Amino acid sequence: MVAARITVNGKETPLSPAAPHTTVLDLLRERGLTGTKEGCAEGECGACSVLVARPGVNKPTDWVAVNACLVPAAALDGQEIITSEGLATVGEPGTRPTLHPVQEEMAVRGGSQCGYCTPGFICSMASEYYRPDRCAHAEPAAGSDAHADDAEHGPNGFDLHALSGNLCRCTGYRPIRDAAFAVGEPTEDDPLAQRREQDPPAPVATEYARDGATFLRKDTLAETLRLLRERPDAVVVAGSTDYGVEVNIRSRRAECVVAIDRLPELRELRVESDHIEIGAAVTLTEIERRLDGDVPLLAELFPQFASRLIRNSGTLGGNLGTGSPIGDSPPVLLALEASLVLADADGERVVPLAEYFTGYRQSVRRPDELIRAVRIPRPLSPVTAFHKIAKRRFDDISSVAIAFALDIEGGTVRKARIGLGGVAATPIRALATEAALEGKPWSAETARAAARVLRGEGTPMSDHRASSVYRSAMLGQSLLKLHAHTTEAVSS
Repeated sequence: MVAARITVNGKETPLSPAAPHTTVLDLLRERGLTGTKEGCAEGECGACSVLVARPGVNKPTDWVAVNACLVPAAALDGQEIITSEGLATVGEPGTRPTLHPVQEEMAVRGGSQCGYCTPGFICSMASEYYRPDRCAHAEPAAGSDAHADDAEHGPNGFDLHALSGNLCRCTGYRPIRDAAFAVGEPTEDDPLAQRREQDPPAPVATEYARDGATFLRKDTLAETLRLLRERPDAVVVAGSTDYGVEVNIRSRRAECVVAIDRLPELRELRVESDHIEIGAAVTLTEIERRLDGDVPLLAELFPQFASRLIRNSGTLGGNLGTGSPIGDSPPVLLALEASLVLADADGERVVPLAEYFTGYRQSVRRPDELIRAVRIPRPLSPVTAFHKIAKRRFDDISSVAIAFALDIEGGTVRKARIGLGGVAATPIRALATEAALEGKPWSAETARAAARVLRGEGTPMSDHRASSVYRSAMLGQSLLKLHAHTTEAVSS
């Protein structure tokens, strides 16, 4: 077994003597790369973001920004990362480095004051800068306000959602946006742009052990499943967006961690005539870009799911595996009538998601099983919507989440599927409301009657996010909103 190591800014650095739970953030700072900062240790502020070379969607390699505070350094064994220090070009000794274009724009447009958050913004901005399908729009005519209706996308094709996981407390976001919208295209001799044309580092088997703890990555799914049968106590991680919080905030120190994020069998996405199958370890960003709107309900979910930094690492398998009643994907997948493919060392079984959850953070999945894939049946219902009720527009935990998928033919609701989150100990289907809709005309009267039923679904509780009364009210209001927004489209 080769000693675990990461390539950082073009130079290999060994993981030893770091502990298996050590995050990429802590490893970098211990090695003197202090541009990477810790602000929240929960993946919410982006001060720690770095670039990782990952399999690309449109090119062999994408430079993907991730939260270094959440990812175990051992999870990047054999991988390649760039920090804010690695973006500038260092010249001859005694000369000043040449700033990277995103660094230059942030500096000249006043995008940095105290500078604490700046390196994280720089890395997230650089990830978008190198996105292969980012392209400039045609320049509007003189005096035109053509871009005014799209404040979140610049004329250079820059998507501000790339910065949705980065917080700034002193500069304000206008100069940062100005810098983002001012960057041009990478030049032909840009080494990081050229790096996109080469394959990313291949996954490597990892066995990193220190102080009684072990971090493991196997080459195949079969090997991983045999390991889980031997070690049912192992913690399974993919994007580490949940486990990383437990390590940082709750000081969790697992004896055995098993990484599944690079297993080829969990990284497939197939669109068949009768279903779509999404591997449990495909990241949310990859799903979003590879499906490219083909599943409208998922397309509506993704921009509201945490931040781009989290979506760059998080997976559907992880979101479902944690069993959280307030996860954003379960209501959507329930409305889509998804099933889960569960695998163990002996084979596979398919479980409808509606039958998967059994209690608070509990499910039918056994400790020696993994979610291999999510299956969504086709054809898809044509009338869909996802309503997330939260205190912030982005990067927030939902108080209530409601997903709708309706088949409406000739003005009549032929089929209704409604998934709910945040109103019970598990994500649930709104079965009574579905029954109140099916076979009825899609009218204001039907919507009002069904909304009264929807208000009583689940057992919403009061907590610091919302009261039970508010949650119930939002359930009913969401159906009225859906009717108001869809009546014209259905009748046309």
